[in-house]
Amino acid sequence: MAFFENRYRTHDFGLLALRVGIGIMFTIHGYPKLTGGPEAWAQVGGAMKLVGLDFAPAFWGFLAAAAEAVGGQLIAIGLFFRWACVLLLGTMLVATIMHLSSGHDFNTYSHALEAAFLFFGLAFAGPGKYSVDQLLFPAPRRLY
Repeated sequence: MAFFENRYRTHDFGLLALRVGIGIMFTIHGYPKLTGGPEAWAQVGGAMKLVGLDFAPAFWGFLAAAAEAVGGQLIAIGLFFRWACVLLLGTMLVATIMHLSSGHDFNTYSHALEAAFLFFGLAFAGPGKYSVDQLLFPAPRRLY
């Protein structure tokens, strides 16, 4: 389908720059949460009650911290890229909901909302050709 063809020569380099930059930032942002232990995980995971999951807050908090820290690394190298985007999208949506329900202003929740849009778009765009996914799971060659 001609509509979906990449006509920009720098497209894959742009995806690489986005992946590495965002991946490093989310790794740095999530690492303290991941190493914070069960008390920190329970605090982060407590936000899940806003979406109807009021059990095992430490488990949900650990998943959110791992999504940010480990998911950031996966995004940066482009491994299991779409799965990492989906997990980070979910984490950022819950973070946005938490900030909104707490009455925080736009400047407080905008980071999480912007990141949610970013991961949503990247999940569709894919990691590009400069990625581990491309090395391990190359796309079939087109015949046209």
